[in-house]
Amino acid sequence: MSDISKTPVVETTTLDREEFLATFSLEEEKKIRRKVDKRFFLLIGLMYMVKQIDVNNVSSIKVLQVGEDSNILTELNMSANQYNWVSSIYTIAYIIFETPSNLLLKKMTPRLWQTRIFFTWGIVLACQGAVQNRQGLLALRFLLAMLETGSYPGILTQLNSWYPSEEMATPVAWLMGISQCSSIVGSLLCYGISYMDGVRGLSAWRWVFIIEGIITVLFSGVIYAVLPDYPKSPRSNTWLTPREQEFIEARLGENAPKTADPAFSKKEILAALRSPIQWSFTFSQMLINLGMYALQWYLPTLTTSFGFTTLPANQLLNIPPAVTGICGVVLGAFILRQAILPRPIQLMVYNGGIIIAFILFFAVSATPGLYVACMLGTFSITIYYIPFISWRSATMKGATGTAFAWGLQNSIGQLGGIIGPQLFRSEWAYNRYKNSFAIALAGVVTAIVSNLACWWWTKEQERDTFKAAQAKKQQRKLDNV
Repeated sequence: MSDISKTPVVETTTLDREEFLATFSLEEEKKIRRKVDKRFFLLIGLMYMVKQIDVNNVSSIKVLQVGEDSNILTELNMSANQYNWVSSIYTIAYIIFETPSNLLLKKMTPRLWQTRIFFTWGIVLACQGAVQNRQGLLALRFLLAMLETGSYPGILTQLNSWYPSEEMATPVAWLMGISQCSSIVGSLLCYGISYMDGVRGLSAWRWVFIIEGIITVLFSGVIYAVLPDYPKSPRSNTWLTPREQEFIEARLGENAPKTADPAFSKKEILAALRSPIQWSFTFSQMLINLGMYALQWYLPTLTTSFGFTTLPANQLLNIPPAVTGICGVVLGAFILRQAILPRPIQLMVYNGGIIIAFILFFAVSATPGLYVACMLGTFSITIYYIPFISWRSATMKGATGTAFAWGLQNSIGQLGGIIGPQLFRSEWAYNRYKNSFAIALAGVVTAIVSNLACWWWTKEQERDTFKAAQAKKQQRKLDNV
């Protein structure tokens, strides 16, 4: 249940916000921010990494022991086109259940809700190792996604209660940076587990599901022990003073979600549905996701079908693109912090990088060139989401409105996850999937239009935010003199 009624009353709430913030020295501010950062940065990165390992390894499992009787397609009597639905049906469940799940975050509290999410999805993930046919696999993938919904938008929703929008780049960088390690960790897991093929009579792909499920269940205990709730929640009293709690909320924007906000507000939901900002950001995410999921689904096929090396070592070739993604996160956070360009312009530049990567799939025929195109695409898409999430965070309003907006945006954005894998049908392999990438490219180009609409609806807010970011940058220079 929500712990809003237990929220401590602090006398400093009667003070003017600016006057209250001015009572904190620079060292006090840094100390409080370090406390919050230590609670979130590593944990949220690991949470998203665990989720992404499951998402990414579905495509890697497809090529484990390829051509042998223990390959998942052979065992379950599935064609490559039928296996594409393993990812698509997972995404369909996300679209249906993502928003309702995120609306329960405030009522149940982030710690309890995220713990439930990881615990239940870990159980279902492990159960996938026992499926005997494609119908059973598809049914469990749908159930898995239903139980997993709310994990990612729940993290973003909670961060909006702790960080001002102009500082979201740092937690988002940790979130995205550590999650990029999912391809590295996941590939190494598949690589190692591939040698378990036949152990206790189970194929390697079954061991992948079982081991990853057990890890996820155990990790839910870490979430229960470590994840905070809200700045003024009772659990925060153990590591923050009432004055520090008040400071954290006072730094947030006027419309940012607060601890004392109601668990549900119909007014905020209707406002989000009527907002053109909501829909422009949602369509932008959906179109970029189309390119992202296309790359994720294609990479293991590329490294296997084009003869880089034999299995299971081909799993290791998923690692370099992940490293480029980490580089993108670091660079994106640095550029955003330095206030070099407004966030909408940054997105246009990064969008151009995605377009170039997809054009290379038409212009290049050599396998190494296609591999480089995958790396460029991964880099560009990863760096894209740093300013995108920061920009979107600045437009959120209220606890219910924020939870609903993130949930709705992420659920509809998952349409890209349905379409992306379906683009790589076996009948389109004759020209190295140029038809597939033409569709993905069209989506990425259209995202530019959607981003321009976002910019139009938020132009005044973005101008003020950019000025404030430049002022903070200048203040940091003066503080370091």
